[in-house]
Amino acid sequence: MLVLGLNTAFTAMEVALVRDGEILADAREVMARGQDKHLPALVQGLLDAEGVTLDEVDRIAVVTGPGSFTGIRIGVAYARGLSLVTGADCVGVTSLEAAVPAGMEDTVMGCLAGQKRPPDQTWWIQGISEGQGIADVLELRLEQLLPMLEGFHAPIFMDNADAVGDMKEKLDLRPLLPSAITAAIKGGQFDPATHPPSPVYARDPDATLPEPRK
Repeated sequence: MLVLGLNTAFTAMEVALVRDGEILADAREVMARGQDKHLPALVQGLLDAEGVTLDEVDRIAVVTGPGSFTGIRIGVAYARGLSLVTGADCVGVTSLEAAVPAGMEDTVMGCLAGQKRPPDQTWWIQGISEGQGIADVLELRLEQLLPMLEGFHAPIFMDNADAVGDMKEKLDLRPLLPSAITAAIKGGQFDPATHPPSPVYARDPDATLPEPRK
């Protein structure tokens, strides 16, 4: 199975090609704006370099968030569009699932920093078992997260870990690095029926649609 992985949930666009779990190629471009215009060219360049076409792609795996609202929207929309055009299955992989290395079967926790400035620090968390989420992504404040981490012995993939203070020395903390490669590998394993390419917005967008006129 040939899987195209996409990650636009953060400040960089990432694309990857994986065949039957083996990484063929990947590309990354840091870009805070204009991802919608440059993503198709980045994908096409990767395909051309490997001598394959979109019609040969069996599955598309896209990181669905949490992360940048605009980036998530761009990546998910593009993945869905490719799926409609090519007929390839489209699979959604959360940012936390895409940050826990493939092949880790034990239950672990992913903690992705949301609000980083005190006193309103928050993390998006998700339990991961056998490589996939065992519950929906949840946003917690620091005072809510600390009791959960007390006595926690399983690996925790976390960024902004300094905020937990002295507890940091008691935990098995590991870097949290969501990637298109991991998304592609796991996307080839996940069931499309249970991992739809639906955006994961941990909070409602600031802008709301106006009420319809009566």
